[in-house]
Amino acid sequence: MKKVFNAFLFLLTLPALAQWQPQAVGTDANFRAVSVVNASVVWIGGSKGTFVHTTDGGQTWQTGTVPDAQSCDFRDVHGVDAKTAFLMSAGPAEQGQARIYKTTDGGQTWSISYQTQQTGVFFDGLDFWDKQNGIVFGDPVNGRWFILTTRDGGQSWQQIPESVLPPMPPGEAAFAASGTSLVVEGKRNVWIASGGGKAGRVFRSTDRGQTWDVFVTPLPGGDATGLFGMRFFSSKTGVVVGGNYKQEKQTGSNAALTRDGGQSWQLLSETNPPGLKEAVTLLPGDLLLVVGPSGTSLSADQGQTWQRLDTDGFHSVGCVKGTCYAVGAKGKVGKRVTK
Repeated sequence: MKKVFNAFLFLLTLPALAQWQPQAVGTDANFRAVSVVNASVVWIGGSKGTFVHTTDGGQTWQTGTVPDAQSCDFRDVHGVDAKTAFLMSAGPAEQGQARIYKTTDGGQTWSISYQTQQTGVFFDGLDFWDKQNGIVFGDPVNGRWFILTTRDGGQSWQQIPESVLPPMPPGEAAFAASGTSLVVEGKRNVWIASGGGKAGRVFRSTDRGQTWDVFVTPLPGGDATGLFGMRFFSSKTGVVVGGNYKQEKQTGSNAALTRDGGQSWQLLSETNPPGLKEAVTLLPGDLLLVVGPSGTSLSADQGQTWQRLDTDGFHSVGCVKGTCYAVGAKGKVGKRVTK
């Protein structure tokens, strides 16, 4: 992307976008994670140990259950290619739900890449810089994030020492809501979005998690409130979205923009429709697309104004070159192509 958020975008007319086209995936599992490798290859993670996969742009879908993982809720997924993907299970480690699975044969078989029963571990997000280097994080244990990294494509995982992580106040954690509370960019950058504290905060590392800084955003925190998802479109420019999952239609500030890598944040206008927003992505022409339980919103002027596209509720979205896939509750999957 040669330009990010062109200053003249607000002069442009929003393009006509097709409605979300429902995809028949043959399951009623709840989805909160989607990884769009390209316009043809998509991986989706869901509840009841469910995964969904297409290699032909949604013409056909493979739906399956990971063996012995029926109690797992796959809240994040990372697709490497048509054959290789990772699934992250969110849930109490004490109940055997803190697991990472990997497939290298298109979902025909799955192996455990990592699991733990350590008290307090609850995974929230997973991402990879490349095929070998990845990171996963979970809610605070002993007042600091639980973070693991891999350098060998998930064959082994190493915990980041607690001593290098910023301390966190009681109540602050992350929402495993969209698979985008942790995102990576470039070769070494990674950000984590938090909620539950006094305000939504963003944690940043520029060395694959070895050291961290933390910055306060203008979005509110509190019980069930904070940052739910984010995207970084360069090392400097990113957007966070959030709200309150107990009051999904509550009005108020729900998006913010940074142009300095997360050090400072500017409030954006409230989306249309308003309420909880859980995921954000970028379309060709530097158009912002956000989704949440109340519907889909689009902005062509850096979030100064928003256009209501629909009221379809989705939890997560991923796009590649204008082809987008969104996922939601009860097996809901939609596809949309920018015209």
